[in-house]
Amino acid sequence: MNYLAHSFLAFSDEQIVGQFLEDFIPNRDRYSYPIGMQEGITLHREVDTFTDSHPELREAKKIFSPLVRLYSGAFVDVSMDYFLANSLSDQALKKHAEKVYQVLRKNEKFLPERLLRMVNGMEKDNWLYNYKEDWGIKYSIQNVLNKAKYLDKDLPVFEVFLNNKSQLQRHFDVFFPELLAHVQKVNSEF
Repeated sequence: MNYLAHSFLAFSDEQIVGQFLEDFIPNRDRYSYPIGMQEGITLHREVDTFTDSHPELREAKKIFSPLVRLYSGAFVDVSMDYFLANSLSDQALKKHAEKVYQVLRKNEKFLPERLLRMVNGMEKDNWLYNYKEDWGIKYSIQNVLNKAKYLDKDLPVFEVFLNNKSQLQRHFDVFFPELLAHVQKVNSEF
């Protein structure tokens, strides 16, 4: 799961911040944040663990793996955000994106510089809302390619996504309700 899903699966503003922090801080620093942010960090890890071991997403990775090998999981994560965005009403998606940007802005003092720079670009280009568009997901896929150390930046990953969109949608439809139930269970244990 990527940024949209992680923020969507948070149960509080502090958990939203923690969900974003997880990818940007060393593990040893996680306990220096408020408890709600620590819960968000834990929730992010739970989402990743559940996602990585889910049979539907293991199958979805097979769609991308012939082209990108070990990076297939990153492209599946981005793809799942596309389907999540399209499962929400336009108004609900817009409201969620605006809330996430506001929460992150309100908590800027907790954000490492690298995360703050990303949030600036994310908000400017409204990544969370634009995941619903083919061009938005193409942009996200290209971002993953640009960051991937061992992949050619011109690989036709977006074309693989488009050619397999219906199969990826089926994987999402089975997977996401199970992820949501898992996250609700984890949150109830905080």
